[in-house]
Formats: sequence, structure tokens, C-alpha cells
Amino acid sequence: MKKTDEFKKQKIDETLKELGADPQQGLSDAEAQKRLQQYGPNAIDEKVEPLWHRIFRRFWGPIPWMIEVAAILSAVVRKWEDFIIIVIMLLVNAFLDFYQEGRALNALNALKQKLAQQAIVLRDGAFKTIPAKELVPGDIVKLKIGDIIPADVQLLDGDYILVDQSALTGESLPVSKRRGELAYSNTIVKQGEMTAVVVNTGMNTNFTQVVSLVAKAQQEETSHFQKMVIKVGDYLIMLTIVLVLIILLAGFFRQQDFLELARYALVLTVAAIPVAMPAVLSVVMAVGALNLAKKQAIVSRLVAIEELAGVDVLCSDKTGTLTQNKLEVIDPTVFSGHTEQELLLMGVLASKLENQDPIELAIFHYMTEKHPDTKWKEYHQTHFTPFDPVHKRTEAEIEKDGKRFVVIKGAPQVVMEMAQLSDDERGKIEKIVDLLAGNGYRTIAVARKDGDKVDIIGLIPLLDPPRPDSKAVIEDLRQHGVSVKMITGDNIAIAREIGRTLGLTGPSMRAKELRSSQDEGLILLTSIVAKALFEKFNPQADEATVEKFARDVVQKVEAEFDTSDLSKGMVSAHESDIIAKIEQTDIFAEVAPEDKFLIVRSLQKSNHIVAMTGDGVNDAPALKKADCGIAVSNATDAARSAADIILTSPGLGVINDATKLARTIFERMRSYTIFRVAETLRVIFFMTLSIVVFNFYPVTALMIIILALLNDIPIMTIAYDNTKVDKKPVRWNMREMLTISTVLGIAGVISSFLLFFILEQRNFSEAMIQSLMFAKLVIAGHGTIYNTRIDDWFWKKPYPSWTLFGATFSTRVIGTIIAVYGFSLMTPIGWKLALLIWAYALSWFVFNDVVKMAAYRWLRSSRGKAYLASKTTIGALEKLV
Repeated sequence: MKKTDEFKKQKIDETLKELGADPQQGLSDAEAQKRLQQYGPNAIDEKVEPLWHRIFRRFWGPIPWMIEVAAILSAVVRKWEDFIIIVIMLLVNAFLDFYQEGRALNALNALKQKLAQQAIVLRDGAFKTIPAKELVPGDIVKLKIGDIIPADVQLLDGDYILVDQSALTGESLPVSKRRGELAYSNTIVKQGEMTAVVVNTGMNTNFTQVVSLVAKAQQEETSHFQKMVIKVGDYLIMLTIVLVLIILLAGFFRQQDFLELARYALVLTVAAIPVAMPAVLSVVMAVGALNLAKKQAIVSRLVAIEELAGVDVLCSDKTGTLTQNKLEVIDPTVFSGHTEQELLLMGVLASKLENQDPIELAIFHYMTEKHPDTKWKEYHQTHFTPFDPVHKRTEAEIEKDGKRFVVIKGAPQVVMEMAQLSDDERGKIEKIVDLLAGNGYRTIAVARKDGDKVDIIGLIPLLDPPRPDSKAVIEDLRQHGVSVKMITGDNIAIAREIGRTLGLTGPSMRAKELRSSQDEGLILLTSIVAKALFEKFNPQADEATVEKFARDVVQKVEAEFDTSDLSKGMVSAHESDIIAKIEQTDIFAEVAPEDKFLIVRSLQKSNHIVAMTGDGVNDAPALKKADCGIAVSNATDAARSAADIILTSPGLGVINDATKLARTIFERMRSYTIFRVAETLRVIFFMTLSIVVFNFYPVTALMIIILALLNDIPIMTIAYDNTKVDKKPVRWNMREMLTISTVLGIAGVISSFLLFFILEQRNFSEAMIQSLMFAKLVIAGHGTIYNTRIDDWFWKKPYPSWTLFGATFSTRVIGTIIAVYGFSLMTPIGWKLALLIWAYALSWFVFNDVVKMAAYRWLRSSRGKAYLASKTTIGALEKLV
């Protein structure tokens, strides 16, 4: 197969001939299928871990080694019941870990399918959209602004494209490319529109030689929450190892059997260490991501779920998110000497139907409805310059019957600048535009250019009505602690009118006010001084000359001026004013993409967690900068690749649903973490104190193994529990979590010792006490999760899911039956004592809830808040972690 760079040496016509490509018809579907079989899919091969290796990993590592050594020691001392149960534990642990990893992988694969890149390709004479992986060499593809180039291509027709090659070459500036030049896979079209012929796909593209590590980094990226949970897990592992070593030392001094001691220590370590914690959290996130996908929000990074749960400011696009993005033409304004039919014809000729642009579709629809006899197909479009956010217009060169002219369609201020109107003419048009904007209409100007003369034909007002649910959704977001800010490129009058209908009644501003506020005092002063000096030394100069001199001086000062020359105090004081202004503003109008970045950065400096919606290639920096970048449903490939969450249906309601769901996922992770920490503290401290202080083993090694087995089963169902939707954004609160889990852990230790003393006073045998303690630990342990799952009384809504309740209740029943009948594993306790243990465990469960609520109330009191904010007490524990 010929390398991509070898095509540089030949002309485009030679390439077309070599690849058997027809630039007018493209490949046939049959030929494309044939080539797909020959060259393979247009995708980079992923190294998939073999099944045998995934299974083998479950039996290799520190935790499996401990279990395996415990099994070998049981066989050496001929405790075959223990050996069998330990082997079962090893297999169950391996299966659960393998199963949970499989669920996470399946979830990620399902999300990848939904995020598959699309390409516009010419097949059988018509352009159609297909998955990019189905492209083959010889395909004719269309490349437009915002597209990620889907394969290595040689450019065919069009003026030029500006390509961002930073992912491939590291170049920071986009490169201009024209007909015959090569463009490479995974680079981004920043400007322009062209067709191209595919020369290489998949593993034969240049991109595979410098494969990006971005996807790998994103998969391995860990959120703040996960990092803290892993730190807590490491702390608990160290704590367990230290306490187990103390138990071993006590056993040595008491000259106990070494093999038995070692076996017990290994089993206790395995049972106490929360080995499943990272896996459980990954599954909770993966299952949550699938649920978000059902809500039409696809997560490109699992860790973005945590960020979305904490968002307190949403910067939302207007078009398509707050409005319907179904533009309608409303009563065009035709200027003297022209007709409405001519205005619409020129508007259509300055458009491309296959681009499916909402503005252009609205003009096409209105023309076919009002002037169906317009013969627009008789005109030939010889060249087309697409819209881009910088130039804010489209242009097309038109030919008919040997006559050539140019049509222009774009923002009124841009078209007026090109037409070089008098101040009077300009003022009249601006008055019409402002009047239309005041009624919520967006206006497009249409002009015809013959030679050097640009003649404005008229204005086309467009209405994009608000979505019916937008106002209610904005109010609901406010009720849940999220401030919504509307960001639009539209005129400020349009923005205010739309904002008013949506309930966004706070201050509004033009983006240029924000930009100028950074150094407006200096610029104004410079302009005044420059004019005064010029007039002083040139008293005969006219006003235009003075103005030009002042503008030149201001531009020079702007270029040279650097805030780094100012004192930090002056800069921070000025910056705080800008941030305060942004925080107070509800509506930002006439916004350029770089303004979005400034708004996001300023809000983040004020400790806000910011979500930003975007759809264009120039929105990518702001989407990356935001804590949670959201690409809306019609976003370009570049915006989608930069975003954390990609919406597949329009509207703010999708974001609102996703925010609430993210908070429930966060709550599941939080409640599980508190449960796991509390249980580890309860088990390890009770065991250590019993053995070291009282020289009594409260449960046997076999009982610990069975406890660990029964504890693993309900863990899988955490991801499906019902949790509340917090009324405020949720953030990681390490101190609160450690405090609650420690309080519950201590309460559990007290309850176990109280039962131990009661049983001793009643003169129960050692074996019977161990069986009763086993029953208590299995019944009470699974009750703790009902204490931790909500920060309110356990009987309050939301109630546990049937999946969680069924899993925890069944394991308690199984544990009870084992204790009642013994099954040669322990001394049987009978149903009467079993029911008494249930009553005891349930009584402590209620007491634990009282303790939990008292702890929460104190933490949320003024003294508690001061404690949480302090750097002492629990802060010392954080340092240990």
C-alpha cells in the first residue's frame, strides 16, 4: 500500500486515476463494500486484553496471594472445610472482579459506539452521511469548518481550508491548504470548505505513526473524588496491616501455634481491606454513564460525572439549547429598486442546501412556499465561501448565461461595511435592525456584488422561538443551586428579548464591554491625550486626520501594554471587579468564542464549578477549560472531541436531567465509601481489641471468610440504589465523610463488645459466643448501608431499591441459616437465639441512625462548620491519609 506522503509528488488528477475515483459520482456502494473488504475499516486497531489474561490477573497480586497462602496453610494443617471455603472465596472474588470489570468495559464500549465519528461522502452521485469507519481509499468526502478529517486525503475542489495539525505535528498555528495538497487524519478544519479524495485509511494513515495518548489518558484519568477514595483505601490498608501485626505480636508472646496465627492474620487482612472499593466506584460510574446515555447525554470521560454533579454555574448557548433552532423567515424587508423574490433568490444562491444550515434551510423553505416559480437552479455556483465566526458571512460566485456576479449573505454590520454606505444610509438600516432585534428577530443582510460595487438588496428577519420547556427548566436548575447564564453571538436587543421570555431578568452586557473593561481606562486616556497633542502641534488638521492618528496611537499602546508590568494588587483588584461583573450578569450578547473562554476562566477563579455548552470549532478551548464541557446536539466534530458530555437531543432539559442524575450517582459513591470505611473500622478494631486485650478470638478464620463472601454480594447492587437528588451542587467533603464513618465505626465496636460482655455474663461457651458474634456481624454489617445511604433518618425517602434490599436481606438470611444450623462450620445457635440477635442488631441499627443524625446536625451547626473548616483535629487524619 502506497504511503500517504508519496501522494505529495503527484497531481490530484493522477491520484484520481490511480484510485479509480470519479469526482462527480464518487464510488458506488458495491465498489465501496469491495474496497472495505480489501483495506479493512477506517479505524486504528485497539489492543484488546485477551480473555485468558483478564482471568489470570484475578489470581495474581497481593490480595489473591494472601488468599492462596491462607488456602495452602489450611491444607497443611488439614482443615479441609476451611480450605474449601477459602478456595470458594478466591473463585467468588475473582468472578465478581471479572464481572464488574466486564460491566465497566461493556459500558465504555457502548458509549464509544454512540460517539462514533461521521463523514459526508459522495456515493452513487449523491452526498450522504456514513460512519467514518466505513470510508475507503477513493471515496470523495466533503470537509467543512469544525470537521475532524476522517482519513488521509488529497484536496480536490474548493478555495482553501485552514487546518489545525497540532495533534499530529505539534504546530500551534493552523496551516492553510489548497487543491492538490494533503490533509491528514485526525486534524481539524478551522476554516473553509473543500472536497477531497481519500488516499489512506485506518492503520495506513500518518496518524498511526504518532498515535495520540489522549484517549488513554482520558481512560486513566481519575477524578478528585476517586483520588480521595483511593487515598482513604490506602489509609485503611495501612491501618489494617498495622493492627494485624499487633495481633501477630500478641500471638507470638502468648506462644500460639504459628501456622494457625498466620492463617488467621491473612484471612483477617483480606476481609478487612476494602479491595473492591475502586472497582465498585468504577462500576457505579459506568452504570451511571449508561443511564445518562438513556437521557440523551453521552459521557466521553467517566470522571466528568463528578464534575457535573458539582456544577453551580451553567453557561448556555441560546440557539438550539434555549431556543428551538427552527428558524422561520418573517416578512423580509426589501430596499428600493428590488423585489422580495430577488432578495430570496440572492439569499438562496449564497447558500448550499446540502450543508443543512438552519438559516439557509429557513430561506429555502420560505422561497419555495412564497415564490415556488423562482428558477434558482438555472444559476451555476462556481465558487462558495462558507460562513465562519470571524468573517460572519457567506459568499458565492454565480454564473448564468455568461454573466458573472457575487452574492453575499451575512451579519448586517459586515455587509454594510462591504457596501461602504453613507452615514445616513447606514443609520436607516441600523434602525430597522435594532427595531427587529427588539422584537427578538435575528436579521441577515443580502447583497449582490457586480465588479467593485456592492448593492444591499434587503434584510431577512429570522425568528428562533424559545423552547416551550426552557423557562421551567431554568427555574428548576435555579431551585437546584445552578445559576444559568445565556451566552449568544446575537445582537444584545435580541438576547434581552429572548432572556425576558425565559425569566433571565438579571443584567445583560455586550462581550466587548467585558473585553474593554480590562484596560478601558488606559485606552480612553490614551485616545484623549493623543488627540490633544496632535491638535496642539497640528492646529490645521481636520477631524478625520486627528481620529486616525489617535486610533494608530491606541493600537500601538494596546499592542505594547502588558498587565504584568502592573503591581499584583492593582491587577487582582481590577480582576475582582471583572469577576464580580460576570457573576452578576445573566445575559452575554455579541459573544466571540474567545469571550467564552474568558467568562469560564473568570468564574472558575471565583471558585465556581462551571459547565459550558458549545457547538463550533472555536468553542473547543472554552469547552476544554470548563469543568464540564457540553457539546450540544448539532455540534461539530471538534467541539464533540473537546467536550466531556455530548448531547444527542436539543434543549436545556437534557442538561437538567443529566445534572440531577449525576448527583444521584455521586451520592451512591459517597454512601458506599462511608459504609466501607465504617465497616473496616468496626471489624478491624473489634478483632484487634478482643484478641490483644481479652485474648479471645471473637470469630474463627472460617467465619471471617464466610463474612467476607457474604459482604461481597450486596456490593454489586450499590450502582442501582435509589438516592436523593441534592438541592445544591455536591462537592467532595472529606472531613464530613471521615467523621460520619468514624462515628458509625465506633458505634459498631461498642455494640459488638456489649454483646460479648452480655454473652460472657450468661456463661455461654467460647464456641457459642463465636457463632453468635458471627450472626451479629453479618446481620448488623449489612444494616450499616441503610444508615449511610442517605444523610437523613433511614425511614425517609428515597427508599432503597428492591435490588439492593433483596441482596442485603438475602445475605443476612443466608448468614442466619448458617449460624442456626452450623453445617459443621460452627456451633449451631438455634432459631430462638438467632431471633434475639436480629432484635439486638435492629435495635443498634436504630441507635446508629440516631448517632448519625446527631453527628450530621452537629457538623452542619455553626460549631460543626467551624470544625470542618479548621486545620486541626480531623485535619491530622487527612495528613495521615
